[in-house]
Amino acid sequence: MTVEPGLKRLHRRKAFWLIFAAVVLIGTGVAGELTGSPFPGGTSGAGAAGNAGPTGLSTVTRQSLSSQTELPATLGYADSYSVVNQAQGTITSLPAVGRVVSQGQVLYQVSGAPVVLLYGQTPAYRALSEGMTGADVAGLNADLVALGDATHTELPSGTDGFTYWTKVSLGKLQAAVGDTPTGTLFLGQAVFLPAAIRVTAVSVTLGGPAQVGQTVLSGTSTTRQVSIALDASQQSEVAVGDKVTITLPDNQTTPGRISSVGTVAAAPAPGSSGTSPTITVLVEPANPAATGTWDQAPVNVTVTTGTVSNVLVVPVDALLARPGGSYAVEVVGTDGIHHLASVTLGLFDDADGLVQVSGSQLEAGQHVVVPQL
Repeated sequence: MTVEPGLKRLHRRKAFWLIFAAVVLIGTGVAGELTGSPFPGGTSGAGAAGNAGPTGLSTVTRQSLSSQTELPATLGYADSYSVVNQAQGTITSLPAVGRVVSQGQVLYQVSGAPVVLLYGQTPAYRALSEGMTGADVAGLNADLVALGDATHTELPSGTDGFTYWTKVSLGKLQAAVGDTPTGTLFLGQAVFLPAAIRVTAVSVTLGGPAQVGQTVLSGTSTTRQVSIALDASQQSEVAVGDKVTITLPDNQTTPGRISSVGTVAAAPAPGSSGTSPTITVLVEPANPAATGTWDQAPVNVTVTTGTVSNVLVVPVDALLARPGGSYAVEVVGTDGIHHLASVTLGLFDDADGLVQVSGSQLEAGQHVVVPQL
């Protein structure tokens, strides 16, 4: 996916507004202390700016302000899995692409025998029978309890031994899926994955040979997720827990939160227009059902990178650049007199074109001059 390093856009926008402010000042004929030119509705005071172009007034407000930026992203599903076959025979049943297979359900069949999906972090690598121990046995025991084939009393949490109750409970599961209830889990009878799988591709042919070690199918989890390829230099701009707004392809919006910020930078994808390394930022939708039914789709994510409360706020285009890199706003008093008030800049709200300002000569309710373009 071609990804513009979106958070740089925030700084580019700030630069645009500040350059715009400088142009406004230059276009007006420099500050009043140099020109002393009069203003409509009042007499120029010290430090006022003369306005050659059409202007209007905006009110200084005290409010909360958020800094936001919009990033291109991809909506899809979290995690990806490959199902590796361990049984020998002929492929006699396969799931359809798009089907969701959950714990205790049949994934596919080899020579008419079911291969069942079980949850666990340890992949199947051996047959399991009474008297054995290990992490794979612990996963099997947990599955049998979760499926209702055993109770917590029969197989307490954390039990990693294949007991009598494991054998009995496994026989119940085997019977339920149409297999012979042997009470032994032979290699190839089950596939262990961390969660339910949503099938995205089938790699074998119905009626073809089932070969040990071959990938039968692949898929994803059922968890909705949005992925952002973020310019690595902007890693500090976002944090886990930051709230975001996701704009879907149909222009509907839904909230979410950043669930992961990558720490490994990757080179731009071949063919992309990006030139800088990127990190992966993952977003968890607050309401997965509201993200639609797209398997994968381009979306935009608006990230709130900062919030302040009870601060003075003016339109960005009210800013006037001064020599030495400082800024001011042109204030119109109740008597109609104009004067420049020095300000220090704070948070920018790109979405609404507002900026946080502070200064001893500025207070809420005052009017500042803004250009009318």
